[in-house]
Amino acid sequence: MFFYLSKIFWFFVQPLNLAIFLLLAGLLAALIGRRRLAAAGSVLAFLILALSAWTSLGAMMLNPLEERFPRSPLPQKVDGIVVLGGGFEGAINLVRGGYELNSSGDRMIETAILARRFPEAKVVVSGGTGELLLEGEGDAATAPRLLGALGVSADRLVLENKSRNTYENAVFSKELVTPKPGETWLLLTSAFHMPRSKALFDKAGFPTIPWPVDYRTSGKEGFGLFRDNAPDSLQTTTTAIREWIGLAAYWLSGRIDQLFPSPGG
Repeated sequence: MFFYLSKIFWFFVQPLNLAIFLLLAGLLAALIGRRRLAAAGSVLAFLILALSAWTSLGAMMLNPLEERFPRSPLPQKVDGIVVLGGGFEGAINLVRGGYELNSSGDRMIETAILARRFPEAKVVVSGGTGELLLEGEGDAATAPRLLGALGVSADRLVLENKSRNTYENAVFSKELVTPKPGETWLLLTSAFHMPRSKALFDKAGFPTIPWPVDYRTSGKEGFGLFRDNAPDSLQTTTTAIREWIGLAAYWLSGRIDQLFPSPGG
């Protein structure tokens, strides 16, 4: 139920969709003569789109998430690497059978680099299909083709293809590998996603060392206009809002213990 509610809620509140719904509400209000309501809907829609696409607000919201878990030096020995899905274009790969990457593709490239650096480490790819309506191939199905092409042998891979969200990534990954005391596992995901991911793996009883990748901000963000092109700024804002809402939802539901998890917590 949590999965379905979260997807439906996000459909309505993500900036672009919310602006469309507000414009639609404004149009309907105008048709029935409610001019003030129509104007309010139009103004709110404009502000949402303008702040999301023309300003650096999104980068400013995303940066604290990315800075929360800095990389620490790699240990001498690594028993396993867990990479969370989200780096592939699932709909394209389902049809074409390749391994097209999206903006989070750094997750898979870094996984291949670490796998070659630690040749004895197991590689867990955690990610099924997490969409309600869109059809696509889960990352755990696509990853063997890319990782194999990059020199990671199939016998090292542990494929977790049931998870639909980060909570299930943590629970199902632990069930698959049953990490033993004293083992060292790296957790690899996008830097903005690391606070929620690390907290969920800790809650599931799966100790990991965070290894963030796929940074979207420079670390020196300030408010300004037209710092990036409009589509990228809109995407950054959408990503930031989604992650903060995700943290709040997981905290309120008791799935994580802190609203903004920290390395010491």
